[in-house]
Amino acid sequence: MKIKDLPRFNRPGFKLTRNGVTSLDDAELLSIIFGIGSKDESALELSNRLLKKYNLNKLENLSVKELAEECKWNYNKALQILSLIEICKRYNKLVKGGYNNKPITSAKDVYNMFIDEFRDYKKEVLSVVLLDTKNKVISVKEVSVGTLNSSLIHPREIFKEAIRESAYSIILVHNHPSGDCKPSDEDKNITERLSKLGDELGIKVLDHVILGKDKHWSWREEN
Repeated sequence: MKIKDLPRFNRPGFKLTRNGVTSLDDAELLSIIFGIGSKDESALELSNRLLKKYNLNKLENLSVKELAEECKWNYNKALQILSLIEICKRYNKLVKGGYNNKPITSAKDVYNMFIDEFRDYKKEVLSVVLLDTKNKVISVKEVSVGTLNSSLIHPREIFKEAIRESAYSIILVHNHPSGDCKPSDEDKNITERLSKLGDELGIKVLDHVILGKDKHWSWREEN
């Protein structure tokens, strides 16, 4: 049904204004992002069709070209969807992670901070979270991309940023693309090695968090 054919009080924009944004379902919200549809398909019809086929969490797996094809070769609509998804990820990182100026108090905080960004990585990515004396995030540095092993991860790369930014402590975090967060022997060995070096440098390694699909593993919580 075209939006213009709906009773005025049932149109997404009117419902949002009258009842608040939480009163809208996913398709109605997406239709407002789209704004207008085409001659053959309203924004609401397009939204319902896309969500029925992919749901929200599958849309980001499509390329711009694939999304444009789904939108009947409307590249603007494809760009709107991908931009919306990226904005949502960045928002989640801000409010759920260390960037909201709250201290990191658990491995779960680290998981929440990174999972939206790391979830679909096809390779292992190792990052280091730099913390101040109150466990608040100073910054995050990406250290390595690829298989995690001691020959590729040099302590200098881990600690040079911490020294440069006067970090009090650090947290290591990396993903397992397989979705299984169980640590390898290499993961444990690297963590132990870096923890000892950190103690010598006066920069404590608080934790090493491994991100799986829906779970995480914490070196600190296991020791």
